[in-house]
Amino acid sequence: MKAIVRSEYGSSGCLRFEEVEPPTVGSGEVLVKVRASSVNPYDWHMVRGEPYLIRMSDGLRHPKSQGVGIDVAGTVAALGEGVTSFEIGDEVFGVGVGTLAEFALANADRLAKKPASISFEAAAAMPCAAATALVGLRERGELKAGQRILINGAAGGVGTFAVQIAKSMGATVTGVCSTRNVDLVRSIGADDVTDYTKEDFSRLDQKFDVVMDTVGNRSLTALRRALTKDGTLLLVAGTKGKWFRPLALMLKGVVVSKFVHHRILVVMGGAKHEELVALAELVDAGALTPVIDRTYSLSESAQALEYLYEGHARGKVVVEVA
Repeated sequence: MKAIVRSEYGSSGCLRFEEVEPPTVGSGEVLVKVRASSVNPYDWHMVRGEPYLIRMSDGLRHPKSQGVGIDVAGTVAALGEGVTSFEIGDEVFGVGVGTLAEFALANADRLAKKPASISFEAAAAMPCAAATALVGLRERGELKAGQRILINGAAGGVGTFAVQIAKSMGATVTGVCSTRNVDLVRSIGADDVTDYTKEDFSRLDQKFDVVMDTVGNRSLTALRRALTKDGTLLLVAGTKGKWFRPLALMLKGVVVSKFVHHRILVVMGGAKHEELVALAELVDAGALTPVIDRTYSLSESAQALEYLYEGHARGKVVVEVA
């Protein structure tokens, strides 16, 4: 099969498009014939091996695994021992291993049936980013109908899903984005949009019950300034860096949360089966539509990752495989 592989850490230029052996399905696993994938900050962190703490588990000098990519949408090609929730030929989406390839493995509990109303490309855009938004708002933030939420980075991968999910939960949504994305953020349901090139959201007269930061470009003080007295701050993203800088905001938030009224929570999306099912139900209800910025072919995966790394993607960047 054709796949994107790596043998060293570095920029997307170290990736190769090669012929490799298909993976062998194991107990509890599903072999997916990949129709589409999408790229996430997680992917370029892994490709670059940054922050360096990643290398403690992925290999100190060289990555242990050659595969790249986690988001996947496709059809079930084979079932491992003990898997009874799917059948050969089922259309699925979720999180796998080395999904920038023609075939990829996934644990059965990290997959769900693909909504019939959307394409494989749209389904592949959802798992990691949409599950992060869902977990952040429903489980961690405990967002309630009637509350006011501000989403910093509302035009990004997690942000575009968060705006729509928050609206489906009955919240009043303010999105923060650049001038070129104002109309996009309004079109997906935001009640109000703050253009960060013209206005500082942390200095607005209005305060918010929940602030979700999907960018990591503002200080903890600025983010907390936008909250009500007992508000909740959801930290989804860090910044780029080789050592501790990408984790600094989250680590500081964990420490500060012990001494202030605000709830400060780190959000990590797991894309578990039940989360994927909930996302599929939102899609079927017409409450959630993936926003796709650009689509690349499998052989162009390096360009897709490089474009995402630049930090200006609107919604998701998708890779068509079949």
